[in-house]
Amino acid sequence: MMTNQTERDTVSAAEPHRDLFCSDLPSGPLPGMGRVLVTGASGYIGGRLVPELLARGYSVRIMVRAPSPVYQEQWPQVEVVAADALDPTQLRIALHGVDTAFYLIHSLLLGQREFAAADIQAAINFRTAAEENKLNRIIYLGGLGDTQSTLSLHLQSRIQVAEELRKGSVPVTTLRAAIIIGSGSASYEIIQHLVKKLPILVIPRWAKTKCQPIAIRDVIKYLVGTMEIPETAGCSFDIGGNDILSYHEMLNIRAELLGKKRLFIPFFSILPLYSYVGSFVTPVPAPITRSLMEGLKNEVICQNTAIRHYLPFRTLSYREAIIRAMNREEQDQIHTRWSDAYPPAHELALKFHELTGGPRYTGTYSLTTAKEGSALFAAICKIGGKEGWFSNNLLWRMRGAIDKMLLGVGTARGRKSHSSLRINDVIDFWRVEDLQKDRRLLLRAEMKLPGKAWLEFTVRDDRTRRILTISAYYHPEGYLGRVYWFIFLPFHEILFNNLIKQIEARSRD
Repeated sequence: MMTNQTERDTVSAAEPHRDLFCSDLPSGPLPGMGRVLVTGASGYIGGRLVPELLARGYSVRIMVRAPSPVYQEQWPQVEVVAADALDPTQLRIALHGVDTAFYLIHSLLLGQREFAAADIQAAINFRTAAEENKLNRIIYLGGLGDTQSTLSLHLQSRIQVAEELRKGSVPVTTLRAAIIIGSGSASYEIIQHLVKKLPILVIPRWAKTKCQPIAIRDVIKYLVGTMEIPETAGCSFDIGGNDILSYHEMLNIRAELLGKKRLFIPFFSILPLYSYVGSFVTPVPAPITRSLMEGLKNEVICQNTAIRHYLPFRTLSYREAIIRAMNREEQDQIHTRWSDAYPPAHELALKFHELTGGPRYTGTYSLTTAKEGSALFAAICKIGGKEGWFSNNLLWRMRGAIDKMLLGVGTARGRKSHSSLRINDVIDFWRVEDLQKDRRLLLRAEMKLPGKAWLEFTVRDDRTRRILTISAYYHPEGYLGRVYWFIFLPFHEILFNNLIKQIEARSRD
């Protein structure tokens, strides 16, 4: 373990921890450039790209499917526009007055049957709106894959999107990447949890396929750099890191950095079954793991490396990318995560205040305490993730396992940050819908269930004491939904009465 720690310390000493990636980029900011649009700004890549553009002085507009106060809190200088890429009218408005657009939209999270058609239609709509608004450039992040071979549906879709965008008059720069490694990326978390949780790993034949992974910081540098170099307009480039590795080798390196010995056994595997089982071991749901794993049968190595002529910076090795991701996790500074955009269209989900007539069923659990409101609320904001639910964690995990079996998110999704919360963050199979400091935390259920559910924590003053309340709200869908509430009602009594007592016990004045 001393060797591993030394490696990590060396990386830290070589480059101080910082939030921005592009300070050493060979290109420079373009003075006087018009507005830059970032689509998919609520996702993993877009959420890392926006602060880099702002730091370099660009005027940035972000396109999201639904407005939220969290975007203005994160990036006060940003203009926010709500639009769906499948709605041409909304797109025309979103692209009005834009110089350059980053196209980071994909519908992978919709699942196998739907994402390809949605991706193509979104690209057609975007191309048309870009032409009508006379954009100067579109920059698209796609996927690597040899077009001469039989590609997975995911990689086929990425290539078809690039082709559709290029059919228009607006120049398109396409960057094609293999798996992206960084804190919070789906690929990183799949590898991480497979190695952490399984002492024996079965290695299918397709795990010997070669891949050229790339660090998230290098992806962002290439995106920003190509925008700042006009000569890259209309070109397509492959981007990758320093290493060409098999997926077996990537797992092995990850185990070594964790200081864990793992037994790898060659095994015949049916891919859908492997991805389904993998979703139980990792926080990443089956629809994502399957789409990503189907691409493993294809060799994804950079062929067109002309981008290095324009942007000759040193890319990170796979080992360096993993170490940086580990450091980010230890510092609890994961700025974006794959769960920010999953489930798909969660921004459009029915909000509690939009529920006509209110929920049909409510369960309320309260206690009076002398603890300070700020201390109580701080304890509330620690629930879920590694901390668990303070009591009856077996019951919470059992409910999460049932959700995983139904291809839901489960409780293994955890949290992005263990020390802080903000609106839209996930907590296991919940998402933060509202957060009012020291007063209210409202969670919206994202597990599979026959209805809509919310969990509300409130702290209010009653003279010299505080009243801490947990309210479970449920609005059923059909007869099955009503039956569901009454089946689980006895468990609510156990779970929430114990939880509220533990919140008080863990709050510190």
